[in-house]
Amino acid sequence: MACLYSRRRSSAAWLVLLCVVFLPIEPLLRAASATPHGAEVLNYRIEWRLIHAGNARLVWAPVRSDQTESWHANLHVESAGLVSALFKVEDNYSAVLNNSFCVESSLLTSQQGLRARETKITFDSTRRKAEYVEKDLKKSTVIRSSEVGIPACVYDVIGGLYRLRAMRLAPGQSSALAVSDGKKTAHVRVEAQQREQVTTPAGVFQAVRHEAFLFNDVIYSRSGRVLIWLTDDDRRLPVQIVVRLQFPIGAITLRLEKEEKT
Repeated sequence: MACLYSRRRSSAAWLVLLCVVFLPIEPLLRAASATPHGAEVLNYRIEWRLIHAGNARLVWAPVRSDQTESWHANLHVESAGLVSALFKVEDNYSAVLNNSFCVESSLLTSQQGLRARETKITFDSTRRKAEYVEKDLKKSTVIRSSEVGIPACVYDVIGGLYRLRAMRLAPGQSSALAVSDGKKTAHVRVEAQQREQVTTPAGVFQAVRHEAFLFNDVIYSRSGRVLIWLTDDDRRLPVQIVVRLQFPIGAITLRLEKEEKT
């Protein structure tokens, strides 16, 4: 039973791995210049307790019109190997962001074992409200519906990661910004800690380790840590992400496996 419980909770934690939302302090043009202008596709191998537990694919692409530029992001997470045989997981998350990386809407479709859920969040910057609706797709019922206050600009899991890449925090520096999961809004601190060499299936990288303080009753009530390694170069590529939770889950690690060229 403990193992099954761990797998259920770990599937939710995989989305937390990219919940790294921070820091719009420098001018927008400088921030935008440090992030990809074209489509970017990153593939990750997910490891849990030293076994291959799943795969994640992150797609980031610009959406341009005559007057505005916005962004569309997709994250696909699926279980693999023994974990998939015991408890199959397939999650699809998408988000629409404005040209400042502030989230406008997000949609999560989650298949976990026999459970099928859909979570839609609409972020209204004019009203400064986030509307959260979670549905049971098998029963066609609304499980939860709520509305919370948000700042005029708030970040989701993906937009926050790309903002972090743009900030170029040096070891010893830190910053913070408002983050919302649609149910709760909080100011989250992130700090750049130290330079380290990271080995992943995609290669060996010189990187800066960052820590995002999302747990311990900030956004998430459970105790834990989120660590992100960004390459120590102009791209600031996220090559490794680790979520460390208490027993029985432990550490969940994403390592960059492949970058697709577009």
